[in-house]
Amino acid sequence: MSKAFVKDDQGDQDEPIAEPAIGEGPRHITPQGFKRLQEKIDQLWSDERPRVTAMVSAAAAEGDRSENAEYIYGKKRLREIDARIRHLSKLIDCLTVVEPRSQGDRIYFGAWVTIENEDGQEKTYRIVGPDETDLKKGHISSQSPVARALFGKQAGEWATVKRPKGLTDLLIVKISYQEP
Repeated sequence: MSKAFVKDDQGDQDEPIAEPAIGEGPRHITPQGFKRLQEKIDQLWSDERPRVTAMVSAAAAEGDRSENAEYIYGKKRLREIDARIRHLSKLIDCLTVVEPRSQGDRIYFGAWVTIENEDGQEKTYRIVGPDETDLKKGHISSQSPVARALFGKQAGEWATVKRPKGLTDLLIVKISYQEP
């Protein structure tokens, strides 16, 4: 008989969950980003996991687990939480916390940089590690094309950035190592 017609009664077994790969080489992070990662692990471990565990226990007490959607979903969610905790713990182990400079006239890791594009629009970015990139906050990865073009430059200089659309020039308006 084809496997397509055989019922698989293994709904309760743990399935391996793929974890995002942690790349080779040095991984830099600001002290603030490192603190946020530690807080996320603490939140998952002390808040989220106990809450889901209690939900799974309550669902298991109801009886037949094979058709109990709350139990099945809860077990799946616990595996996801555990995988996330494992991933973040491994990530923290391979990170190097880099204390940003307190001042300076050149762009380095941790700098807040105000740039002006060719259309005259200004934007401010902070150059951070790839694990704390957040465009909504204006945090760009130190490995991004923009950050790489800006490194080592001073206010008043132009940086040429290679983009998929083509080259663009950015004027460095201001450099600061303090949050604006």
